[in-house]
Amino acid sequence: MFEATTILAYKGKEGAVIGGDGQVTFGNCVLKGNATKIRTLYNGKVLSGFAGSTADAFTLFDMFEGILENKKGDLLKSVIEFSKEWRKDKYLRRLEAMMIVLTCEHLFILSGTGDVVEPEDGKIAAIGSGGNYALSAARALDRFSNNLSPRGLVEESLKIAGELCIYTNQNIKILELGK
Repeated sequence: MFEATTILAYKGKEGAVIGGDGQVTFGNCVLKGNATKIRTLYNGKVLSGFAGSTADAFTLFDMFEGILENKKGDLLKSVIEFSKEWRKDKYLRRLEAMMIVLTCEHLFILSGTGDVVEPEDGKIAAIGSGGNYALSAARALDRFSNNLSPRGLVEESLKIAGELCIYTNQNIKILELGK
């Protein structure tokens, strides 16, 4: 677990959504409250977000984005290739960062140790120090709230995480893909 942030992704029937808070900490100090830790890849067709060391996260982004370009935006093939490349490089295996990548069809967590994980339910994933809070809230809202949009579900879940996790604030940014 990283004392870094909270990123939450949701893949629903209407599309895909990713959100993250804006807090950057160093030890027990808040350095910045409005950072952007989510972005689109492959011409806006893939959503991504990171938690952990910023420098390591950008290394992850750059490596993954290159693979995604080589695989012509095929997320499934890209995460498989990412894992293979990861295992070959001793430096990369020690990165202190994680990423979530998703499209309307697929959702994966990529770790700084080269692991690729598809969430058990296939539709909700979270990373970062507030990830478990956001994940729990999202699962509950997904099960019991019929009137929330995917964007609303992500936003409300991140707000709950921000109430509980000292490394997460409520300066939330959200990106969406429609079907």
